Amino acid sequence: MSSSSLAELVGASTRNLKNTATSNLDAIQSIAGRMKLLALNALIEAAHAGDKGAGFSVVAQEVRTISAEVERIAAGLGVSLGSRIDELAHAVAGLAEEARANRCVDLALNAVEIIDRNLYERTCDVRWWATDAAVVDGAADPTEANCAHTSRRLGVILSSYTVYLDLWLCELDGRVIANGRPERFDVRGHNAAREPWFALAQRLRSGEDFEAAEVMRHPVLANAQVATYLASVREGSEVHGRPLAFLAIHFDWEPQARAIVEGVRLMPDERERSRVMLLDASNRVLACSGGQGILSERYPLTTNGQSQGHYLDRQGRLVAFHDTPGYETYRGLGWRGVIEQALA
Repeated sequence: MSSSSLAELVGASTRNLKNTATSNLDAIQSIAGRMKLLALNALIEAAHAGDKGAGFSVVAQEVRTISAEVERIAAGLGVSLGSRIDELAHAVAGLAEEARANRCVDLALNAVEIIDRNLYERTCDVRWWATDAAVVDGAADPTEANCAHTSRRLGVILSSYTVYLDLWLCELDGRVIANGRPERFDVRGHNAAREPWFALAQRLRSGEDFEAAEVMRHPVLANAQVATYLASVREGSEVHGRPLAFLAIHFDWEPQARAIVEGVRLMPDERERSRVMLLDASNRVLACSGGQGILSERYPLTTNGQSQGHYLDRQGRLVAFHDTPGYETYRGLGWRGVIEQALA
């Protein structure tokens, strides 16, 4: 049983306890009232009896005193017990809210961990394929025949890896000389030198290095949402060989990211009042379970310098977040998972 479910169970038990206590105290007070009424009737009868009822009068008076004492104790117990149960109910409600918040933080972490694990695999792919013989041959001697062979090889790779839109082999000046889907994207001869990710490629210092660009809409790739990963193609496939070209792999961001944020394991009633998001380092929305604000909205996240946590925003909504911990050798790009949830 989850901590939140346990807190809800304890809360229900506390409410039942209060109802039971209130019911029993009402019964005690009713009995005390009846005793007082009987004592009053007994005093009246004792007065009618004169001297013969004097002893009964003493007993009736004592019953009246006891009933008043019982009523006083019951009233005090009711106030004390009610206050303590209210305190317990408040504490349980706080426990339930804390459990809900911590669960959302864990789910936010899970979302960003899944995407980082996915993107770590992209860093492995780009460095591996940059050493493929057909890719190296096309970069070393970019004849029409070699480039055509490289394109066919990139097409074979794409047929097995459906998470990519296209793979590009670019010369050092940015000109695309081969791609894996020429029938879909006619990019041969396109100059990528002014594209943001190409400047990252120029920073590569060895065949072991890679660069990852920010997610963007790529006009040349039908305006699709793309995350581009880059590695250098080196002479002889040597790690420190002379750079010959750059390999750019364009990750098909939108469907992969959507599957992650929509796959977070929220309860059905939670899902209707929640936004699950992936944010970049500047809090730009990269993915959102409702599809709002993707690549256009900057979410007003308040972290106070913390890598994880939760708070209530000005609208009283829970906001839970967790920074990327990275995965293996992939440190991540400062992204974070965020869940915004309205109260039930």
